[in-house]
Amino acid sequence: MGLSPKKINTFLLFKLPLAYIAGVRVLSIKRNEVVVRIKHRWINQNPFKSMFWAAQGMAAELSTGILVMQAIEQSKERVSMLVTQQQANFYKKATGKIIFSSTSNMNLKALIIDSKEKEEGKSFQLISEGKDERGVIVSKFFFEWSVKVKSR
Repeated sequence: MGLSPKKINTFLLFKLPLAYIAGVRVLSIKRNEVVVRIKHRWINQNPFKSMFWAAQGMAAELSTGILVMQAIEQSKERVSMLVTQQQANFYKKATGKIIFSSTSNMNLKALIIDSKEKEEGKSFQLISEGKDERGVIVSKFFFEWSVKVKSR
């Protein structure tokens, strides 16, 4: 199948319409990096005229989730994936276009194989950093993902 920005953005429209309406869009998917954009608009703002933290969280989570989805696709296994913990730090008001990028040097496919061999879930942390149009970090999200291979 292969994940692509167009496929994921279409998926958002039909399966995660709140993220789509809020303006979350995947810009690029590479082997170890995913870039997602969200624009500050009326629909996703807080009372302080900046982007609501949950809107930022949707974009950040998607950037890490796609890395997990890639590993699952490569493993060719049936895998459950779930966020088990999340933490965020906010440094500056989020206005304009915010770009969330997540990179991973972890071998996520190996974690999935290990989950299958040991018949247990595996947890790991992925980080997504949000920057404004000037390249200033506005927020950083930490997601603990859990994967477990489903028995056939």
